[in-house]
Amino acid sequence: MVSVDRKGVALYYEVEGDGETVAFLGDLGLGAWQWGWQHAALAGPYEVVVSDMRGTGRSDTPPGPYSVESLAADLEAVLADHGTARAHLVGAGLGGMVALEYGRARSLTLIGSSPGGPHAPLPRDPREALFASPDDPKARRESLPALFSETFLTEQSEACEGIAEWRAGDAAREGWDAQNAAFEAFDASDWLYEVTIPALVVHGERDELVPVENAALPAEGLPRATREIYDGAGHGVWIERSRPVNDRLLDFLNSLD
Repeated sequence: MVSVDRKGVALYYEVEGDGETVAFLGDLGLGAWQWGWQHAALAGPYEVVVSDMRGTGRSDTPPGPYSVESLAADLEAVLADHGTARAHLVGAGLGGMVALEYGRARSLTLIGSSPGGPHAPLPRDPREALFASPDDPKARRESLPALFSETFLTEQSEACEGIAEWRAGDAAREGWDAQNAAFEAFDASDWLYEVTIPALVVHGERDELVPVENAALPAEGLPRATREIYDGAGHGVWIERSRPVNDRLLDFLNSLD
């Protein structure tokens, strides 16, 4: 366990593996547990950095609202503390917005994310349905349909019970609201064309939090982007379809060597 202080805010992160650095940037309100499936696949051939966003888990929760710009500055502080100048960035939802904002990545993988702006449908109700108090086990279980497809919930019920337990490390209401303010205010639609590094856009076809139409925006706006849509998958596609997503991510990263 390592933490770095940025202007009085302690930011938790952990590092494992060797090779080029891949930093994972979490989704709105979700703790570092969300990257367990990718961590197992990438830590070894790559050095993996996983963190808790401010407002979540083991990182501090200063008063909000937050901005994507400030969250990108947090990422910079973490990478600088670790001694990494540039990294491949993998971001889900809000973490994808942070990856876009950061500006000094080696590559981008945007999962269930959006550039925001007037052309991006981002309904609030599904996000609210995903929130669950970390102290309420029943609420944590009942929130999972907002993250996963019905098929995953039925076929992977044991895994879902574990996820509900891990959500005890997610953001409480204050942190969630502060992060959501950043999510709702972000708009990169006018400058996507300026991001010329390689990018992979991944989305679940049945994503209700960030509807799949959002995947077309970065795929078309980023000059070097490719897109992968997973039929039947919900917002948590990187967990639901972890094996094919991990294979695609590794292929993408290895192609950049």
